[in-house]
Parts: sequence; C-alpha cells; structure tokens
Amino acid sequence: MKKIFIPAIAFLAAFSISAKITLTDRKKTSDVEWPEYLGGADRNHYSSLNQINTTNVRQLTKAWEFHSLDSGQVQCNPIIVNGTLYGVTATNQVFALDAATGKEKWRFKAGKGGGLNTNRGVTYWSSANESRIMYAYDAWLYALDALTGQPVKSFGEDGRVSLKKGLGPTAQDKFVISNTPGALYGDLIVMPLRLSEGPDAAPGNVQAFNVITGELAWAFHTIPHPGEFGYSTWPKDVYKNTEVGAANNWAGMAVDKKRGIIYVPTGSAGFDFYGGNRAGQNLFANSLVALNAKTGKRIWHFQFVHHDLWDRDIPAPPNLVTIKKDNKTIDVVAQVTKLGYVYIFDRVTGSPIFPIKEIPVPKSDLAGEHAWPTQPVPTWPAPYARQTVTDADINPYSENRDSLLSILRKAKKGLYQPFGEIPTLILPGFDGGAEWGGAAVDQDGIMYVNANEMPWIASLSPTPKEDELSHLSAGQRIYTLNCIVCHGPERKGNPKSGYPSLVDIGQRRDRSYVSKLITSGKGMMPGFTSISGEEKQALVNFLFGDEKVEVAATTKGKKSPVMPYKFNGYNKFLDSKGYPAISPPWGTLTAIDLNTGKQVWQKTLGEFKELTAKGIAATGTENYGGPVVTAGGILFIAATKDGMFRAFDKKTGKLLWETELPAAGFATPSTYEVNGKQYVVIACGGTKLGTKKGDSYVAFALP
Repeated sequence: MKKIFIPAIAFLAAFSISAKITLTDRKKTSDVEWPEYLGGADRNHYSSLNQINTTNVRQLTKAWEFHSLDSGQVQCNPIIVNGTLYGVTATNQVFALDAATGKEKWRFKAGKGGGLNTNRGVTYWSSANESRIMYAYDAWLYALDALTGQPVKSFGEDGRVSLKKGLGPTAQDKFVISNTPGALYGDLIVMPLRLSEGPDAAPGNVQAFNVITGELAWAFHTIPHPGEFGYSTWPKDVYKNTEVGAANNWAGMAVDKKRGIIYVPTGSAGFDFYGGNRAGQNLFANSLVALNAKTGKRIWHFQFVHHDLWDRDIPAPPNLVTIKKDNKTIDVVAQVTKLGYVYIFDRVTGSPIFPIKEIPVPKSDLAGEHAWPTQPVPTWPAPYARQTVTDADINPYSENRDSLLSILRKAKKGLYQPFGEIPTLILPGFDGGAEWGGAAVDQDGIMYVNANEMPWIASLSPTPKEDELSHLSAGQRIYTLNCIVCHGPERKGNPKSGYPSLVDIGQRRDRSYVSKLITSGKGMMPGFTSISGEEKQALVNFLFGDEKVEVAATTKGKKSPVMPYKFNGYNKFLDSKGYPAISPPWGTLTAIDLNTGKQVWQKTLGEFKELTAKGIAATGTENYGGPVVTAGGILFIAATKDGMFRAFDKKTGKLLWETELPAAGFATPSTYEVNGKQYVVIACGGTKLGTKKGDSYVAFALP
C-alpha cells in the first residue's frame, strides 16, 4: 500500500476540525464544548462538566464581556467548538470569538445594514477537510467558512440558498425567515422556518438541504398533498396555499442520530384564530412528527391540538431522553407545550408512555367555525403551569381589584374555549407555559422547565368590508387592515404587552428603516410581503403624517385573503400598575421526574424588586430563554425580566448564586471548557418587556 505523507501541521489542522468523534475522543470534544444549539442533537441543554458545582458556584466572577456594538434583543444560544464561540448580534450579524477571552476573530454581515429578525444561533458542520457555519438571514441559508467567516462560494449560489426552495411557487413572494438554527444529520441540515400567521402564510414544508452543495434533499408537506397521509384532514385543495398555509416548524428539532430519526414539532395553520376555511383535524399542524432524517418520510406523528384556534404552536424543540419505567429502560422523546403539559412518547413507535385522554371541549359560536369536539390531554405528568382562574386568583396587591374581577367574570374561560366576540381569558397565555427556551434534562431523566403565568384577553370581531373603509386614505386603510391589531386605532401601541407606540415614529426612525421593517418584520412582528410597493409607500406616508388627502382609498396590486373575522389584538390581563391581574407566581421553574411523572420541586423564578422592597415575597416574572443543567449539580438560567442570572441546586431548587447582568438575558446560556477552565456564557440584549437594551455576551468562571 502506498504511504501518503501529511505534514504534521496540516494533519493537526485537519484533525482539529474533524466531525468524526470516537468514544475515546468524546471527553475531549462534545463533553467540554457546546457544539450544537442547546448543547446537542438531543436538545437537552445538558453538560457533563462539573468544575463549577454546588460547593463553589458562589465564587463565580465575570471572566470576560464582549460588546458587539449592536444593541437590541438577542435570543442566541451560542455554540463553542475548538475554543471558538460562534454567535449572532441583535441585527443578525454572525461573529466568532476566542472562547477564553471574548476577543473577536471575525464577523460577517449579510445584506445592507444587518437584518431585523431575531436569530437564536448558528449550526456548525465539519468534515475531515473543512468546517462551516450554517446561518439564516432573511429568506436565505448561508454557508460560511468557520475559520474566516467568508461565504463558501461553492454552496448554492455564491454561498447561499433560498429557504423558499422547497415551498412551492405560491411561497416565492411571501414572508419566510428562520429564527432557529438548523438540525444536522450527516451532510443534511433541516431548517426551521418562521412564516406569517395570517391567511397569507406560506406552506410550512420541512426542508432538508445538503450542507456541501446547498441542494434541496427532501421536503415534507405539513399540509399534505393528494394521496399523502393526512390529506383528508383538510378541505379539498387547501394544499394549493391560496387561503391556508403555515403548519411550520419554527422552534427547532431534535435528532436521534443513531436511529436516523428527526423529531419535528409544528405550529398552527394560518389564520391562527379562525378556521372556517380549513374545517377538519388539520394534520400535521400542532404535531410532533417523527421523520426519516435521510428521506423525510413520516414514521409516526402525534397531534397535540386538533384544528387549532388559539395559536398553540409547539414552542420548543423536544428532548430526547432515556428513562426507566416498570423496570425497563426506554428511549423517549418528551415535548413541552404552551399549555403547561409534558407529553412523553416511545422514540421509535410513538406510543405514549403515560395515558393520553381525548376530552370534550366547547363549541365555537362563530358562523362557519367548526371547533374540533375533543382535545388530547395527558393524564401524567401534571401541568407545570396554571390553566384555570377563579375570583380567588385575582392579584391581591392590585389597587383596582374590583375592576379586574368585573373583567374576569364577564370573560369566557376554560381550556380550549374558542375565541368569539365576547372576550376570552386565555391561561397559560400566548407565550406559555413553556416558550421557545424549552426544557433541560439531566442524565437521571429529570426535566427542568421555566414557564410564564401571564393571562391574556382575546376576542374576534367581523372584518370590516370594503365599503366600510372607503372613507379612509390608502395608508390608513392598510394600517386598519394590518397594523391596528397590535398598535391600536390611535397608533399608541400596547407597551405593557410588548407592542410599541407608532406615534411620532418619524422622530425615532427614518423612512427607509420603517419601509424595510414592514417587509422584513422584527421580533414578534411578521413581515407583510403581501402589501404591494404602492400600498407600503402609502402606509409609510400615513405613519409619518405626510400622506396627501387626495391619495385614493384603495390601491392596485396583490391582496391577501380576507377572513370573515379579525383578531382584536394581543392584550395581557394586567392591573392598573402593569402587573399581571392574577396572583403570583408569574414565572416558575419546575423539576419533573420523567421516569415517574412526578414533580420534584417548583420554585418562583424572578422578582419585581420594587415589590420585594415592600415586603412582598418574590412574585416571579415573565421569562424568555431556557435553562442549562450540569453534572456539577447546577441549573443556570437568566430569562427573567429583572435582568438577573441565577444558579440553582438542581436537586432541591435552592438558589445558590445570582448576579445582575448588564441587560436582561432573554436567551439560553451555554457552558464549555477551554484550557481546563469551565465557563458559562449568556447573551444580554434586553429590550423585550420594556427592559433596557444591551449589546453584550458575558462569560463567568471560577477565579
């Protein structure tokens, strides 16, 4: 056999970026790094590192702080590979840092001026010869050289491929972005997508791309086509995407690499709150779908919400766990939901580990709507978030308790109560229960999940007809049809619920920024790609207060499908001071034993310091971003509105350490080891929930 000579330096360089990890290498690589989103393909937020533990965590100090000089909300869970940390900034610029010092190595900015969508991180892929960072920007998937940050020109067209490639012809002019890193299986990357939640939504097909070439490998239709399983659960021809779309995965996926199965949780069909045009069970919306990772073929599925009318998207990737039940070891997949449930299934067969019952639920009182008569509820584990409210649950500290009681008593209530013209109280609210941060699971099968307990008030009303809008200018008409839901008739917004005022927007932003924002969206706001250029110009003129009176009331161009009912806005149920109208806790952290289904402990997460100063016990706050759990017995979590970073004893839930961050960390932390030292790092962008803006990543370590 001919011997091949490889220079030592070249050999070491190739070895350092190799993806072929043997069992003997494992401690040197994945156990000390954070190589994938949420720690690994199992999405368990778990690290086997134990240098930081329950005996010394109180000694943690800031090791470094990286300022991106790009302030705003950052939800990124950074990955750490070969001593390099990869993350994104508030406007979706990708960067690489020395993970030991926080010193920037490179930065890549796609497009002009950065993107407006929030991104939760990147994906790292490597072979024996190269390493790449896979990163989503706007409607594109980029491949960057992991060492230089430059686009890999051989990937797709000049280093990028369209995320609309496998969505069909109707999606090409619709809003499509990705907030969440893709899931890797070999040389395939399967991409989550964020789409519109209205009737103009693109179809939510699950797409796998070849990491090397950018070619589309397969696409799974979440709204089935004729002849495919589930087609009969929709009206005929819905798949053509004229009035119904989405059922997309946006939250991310988990991969069983040994079995070659990818577990895909999906969201609701658009329009979110009225389904008269999509009668039926609506597979595969609101489902967990197990797919063959190589081919995209369905293996099994479970639908959590039939014919969703409440925007009950599955909010986070599932967890792949091994548990013990009835003296048997079982590989399972566990899925948290906005409603506060944990569903647990056999990973191979999809059989529930604990019984699930179909319970009868209320009918809709809207014309044309046919709510599904039953919904699936797990008998075990018990919910980790409140689902009902009575008079006794009204906030005892509120100054306007009587008015809150009046609102509560007039509202419709209860699980799966369809929205109508009478306001409905929904709890858990639109952001959970669980949210996109997801759950951590340790090696003992204990799940740790943070949850919101924020009630919302929702209602629908008949959509105005064209003649009812004829007296409005073109810009005001577009505003009324598309923007008034969140920003209100007077453009004052609803800052307490996270929707900013647009009054005097011209004093804060220029016209080009607002015009771009309308198309691209930002944060919770989707992009309105169905608005024509003429309509967008009229809307911008209206917002900036310089629309001419003679502008026509209607404009030419494409128009979105119009539903008979419109949603009246996302309104949190708050008291006169802006606190939740129900009694604390308003944010919780819960440990659940997945082996038995029993709750181990539950703690309040977060505080309002002004209430604590009055002698009121910690109430908890809304929280966004998940926990990390380690072999050192520590659970790390930021997430809270109060801007603190905390460490808990994972066995008892006892608070062991906390520190105030430069801005709230609405993100999931990462932990890793470099040169024998363990670090834990968190993105601090703030901004959400009215908190101050930040631009930094902060790493902590022992002295």
